[in-house]
Parts: sequence; C-alpha cells; structure tokens
Amino acid sequence: MTTPQPTIVTRDEQPYVAYRATVTMASIPAIADRIGDVVGWLMANDIPLAGAPFLKYNVIDMGRELEMEAGVPTQTPVDPAPEMISGVIPAGRYATVTHVGPPSQLVDATAALLTWADQQGLTWDRDGERWGCRLEIYQTDPTTQPDVTKWETDLAFKLA
Repeated sequence: MTTPQPTIVTRDEQPYVAYRATVTMASIPAIADRIGDVVGWLMANDIPLAGAPFLKYNVIDMGRELEMEAGVPTQTPVDPAPEMISGVIPAGRYATVTHVGPPSQLVDATAALLTWADQQGLTWDRDGERWGCRLEIYQTDPTTQPDVTKWETDLAFKLA
C-alpha cells in the first residue's frame, strides 16, 4: 500500500505507562508483545486508556541494540506496577505519517519519512543515538482487523 504524504503536527504532552527493554532487531517482537500486558494491567486497575498503544524508540543502534518502550497513553500520570515505568511523551512539533499496511513495511515507511524530513531541512530532537521521541502508534486492533494490509500505524518523530 502507498504511504500518505508526511505532515508536521503539534502534540500536547501525554502521560503513559510502559515496559522498557533493550532488544535487538530480531527480538523487537519480545517488547512489542508487552503492549497487551500494559493494557491488561491498566484495565485490571480501572485506569482508562487515553489513546492507541505504541512502541517508543529511545536508542537505535541497528547493528547491536535498541532501547525501546511498549506503552499505552493514560489520561493522567499513573503509578505503575514495579516492573513498568511511567513517562510523558513530550509536547512539541512532530513529523508524522500514517502508514496503511503490514508492520513489515514500517521500515520502508520510516525511511521515507526520514528522507522527506531531510528534504524539508527539518532537524530531529536527538542526542546522538538517543531520540527525544520516536513513536510507532498502532491505530488498528489486530483482534478486530485480521487483514494486515488494512492496519494503520502512525509514525511520529519529534522535531528539534
């Protein structure tokens, strides 16, 4: 499927609860699978979700390790279970694009977003390999939409 043209949006800060882990490219599914655990914990504790679940990439070293979080936005800051963390997605300007299609195409969609931003002369919020905020936001629930070609994922990368 075709990825739509990227845009720049302003986001408000957003509290969230997540699991954080250091993974390799091959073991990303291990952290992604924790999203369901976060949702389950929030629901069991009657804490309302305030948006779609996400993966947040903090450090990206494609050849070795990635520091990532599997999280869910909350309406207010939450004191999480001991094995989880709470955080705040920072407010600011984000380069964004919505990709419709299977997760296997997200690498190409990310590359297209990075290329577009470079062509626009945009600068990322990052310090070396540490990103200010780089999100994959999963808008489609795979339990209600089994057709991966219809899955919607928003990419949102914070600008400097």
